[in-house]
Amino acid sequence: MSKFTKPIIVEMINENYWRLAQELEYHVGCYPSSEIIIIPIGFLTNFASTPRIFWSIVPPIGRHAKAAVLHDYLYFCHYYRRKKCDVVFLEAMQVLNVNKTIRNLMYFSVILF
Repeated sequence: MSKFTKPIIVEMINENYWRLAQELEYHVGCYPSSEIIIIPIGFLTNFASTPRIFWSIVPPIGRHAKAAVLHDYLYFCHYYRRKKCDVVFLEAMQVLNVNKTIRNLMYFSVILF
C-alpha cells in the first residue's frame, strides 16, 4: 500500500499559505515503492482549496492535509497528467484514512473544478 513516510511540518506564511519546513515523501503504489514523490522544503501550499462556505464539511486542513499538499505539488510541477494527479490524490486520502464520503467528495470536486 502507498505511504507517507514523514510527518508534515509547515510554517504559516499568512492566513492563506503555508511553507513546508521539512520535505514530505510519498510512495506511490505498494510500499516500499520504486516511485517516490518528494515534496521539497519551501514548497508553498494552501492545503485544500475548499470554498469557505463548505469549511464545516471539508475544512482546508484536516486528516486530508498531506494528500492536499501532495496534490498541490503534483499540479504545480506537472508531475503527471491531471487525471493521474487526481487518482494519486484519492489514493493518498485513502492511505490517510479520510472518511470515504469526504474522500469521494474531494476527489470529484477536483475532477469537476
